[in-house]
Amino acid sequence: MSQPVSNGPRQVLRVPRGLPYGLFTLIAIVAAVAILGLVNATTVVDAGTRGVVKTFGEVTGIFDEGLHFRAPFVTTVVPVDVKTQRLISESSAASRDLQIVTTQVVLNYRVDPEQVGTLVREIGTDYEAKIIDPAIQESVKAATAQFTAENLITQRPLVSESIRQVLNERLTPRGIIVEEVSITEFNFSDEFSRAIEAKQVAEQDALRAERELRRAQIEAQQQVARAEAEAQARLEVARAEAEALRLQREVISPELLQLRFIERWDGVLPRFMGGDSGLVPFVNIPASELEAAPVTAPAPAPLAEPTAAPVAP
Repeated sequence: MSQPVSNGPRQVLRVPRGLPYGLFTLIAIVAAVAILGLVNATTVVDAGTRGVVKTFGEVTGIFDEGLHFRAPFVTTVVPVDVKTQRLISESSAASRDLQIVTTQVVLNYRVDPEQVGTLVREIGTDYEAKIIDPAIQESVKAATAQFTAENLITQRPLVSESIRQVLNERLTPRGIIVEEVSITEFNFSDEFSRAIEAKQVAEQDALRAERELRRAQIEAQQQVARAEAEAQARLEVARAEAEALRLQREVISPELLQLRFIERWDGVLPRFMGGDSGLVPFVNIPASELEAAPVTAPAPAPLAEPTAAPVAP
């Protein structure tokens, strides 16, 4: 390639090397530091969360929900969930009658928002493994030892309340609020389970026999009551009949009997009447006279002769 030819004296333009690139680098570094500082100077705390502020590792404050500004590079924010949380734990313990029982407990709890700083300072963020689960294990063992294996099943609300009391004593001073304790499962040994099943069957048989006995007693009482009612009814009928006869005796008199006899008499005299020697004729008329006496009909009355009607003049 040919070089351009200049008619005048050659002039060389000298540009200081490194200055533009160094300035650009400096500007970029300052901008990056500014952006990083701006980002590090703000923090957002989510709903249901508290932010524990640490300055050079020391807890210096607590942020509520929302946007907050903090000193960049020297402070950090540790989020702590203060919503209700659920923890499932299993524990094996001996009952009062020395039966091994495995209990599954569900704990609903939350962190006290006013004590999150103390909780993080003294325990840290892994408080479930450090204090909550060991407290559940201890409370289950203490409650199980107070009841027999059978009572653990029949008195489950009392067992839950006993576990809750121990958890409150252990966790409340640490800033953990116990909301609800639920026993979801009891597991016993196979031998004990078979013994419980056999006892339940025997109790059911006893209840069935008791119900049958009670039913037989009720049926017997019903029969007695029915018989007493029938006897009372017959007694009342007899009393009514006796009262009717008494009233009839008071009302009936010889004159009334004679009147009733006369009203019913058909005009024919009886041929016999009762006596000491049997039936005797009512009227002592020889039978021959009764046979010889002719039966005559009464004579008809004479007819009156007709008379002539007078003739008018």
